[in-house]
Amino acid sequence: RFARILLSQPILGTQLPKFSTIAAPSIEELLSESEVFTTDNQSGTENIEEQVNQLDSQGRVYATGRRKTSSARVWIKEGKGFVTVNKMSLIDYFQREALVEEVTLPFAKTFMAGKFDVYCTVKGGGNSGQAGAVRHGISRCIEKYHPHLRIPLKRAGLLTRDARKVERKKAGQPKARKKKQWVKR
Repeated sequence: RFARILLSQPILGTQLPKFSTIAAPSIEELLSESEVFTTDNQSGTENIEEQVNQLDSQGRVYATGRRKTSSARVWIKEGKGFVTVNKMSLIDYFQREALVEEVTLPFAKTFMAGKFDVYCTVKGGGNSGQAGAVRHGISRCIEKYHPHLRIPLKRAGLLTRDARKVERKKAGQPKARKKKQWVKR
């Protein structure tokens, strides 16, 4: 719902909508408002802004996203905002509007709608789990491409892997939590 409010036009077709009514903050404004995040490694402490883009030979960034039993391999590169999921357009693959909004949420939170083309393959699970996996992968890609955008992504909870899964059925019981009716005698 939040992504729908932020986006200036309804999501139709395969291209992500542009932000026309909301002025996107510049990178300098994002950096000035945020705290300095550092990461520790063996060589000492390095600033997150000093990380190098992890681009492949085709100018893409790769990341893996997961949700429930779904796993998505996601590549992003600069483009016009086309999203391809398993060789289908975003609208054709995720036909429910809520799932399309969930997938595009990282772009809405970072004001990057229409700036990247996304190609991903996703397998396992159902529609909701696959949409969550693609969203997680896109968030990780954006963070790798622009490390300073980690702050708004992390605050929105888009970089955290949602570990909730279906609980397994227990032996001797009807379901995972359901128990047989207790009888006194």
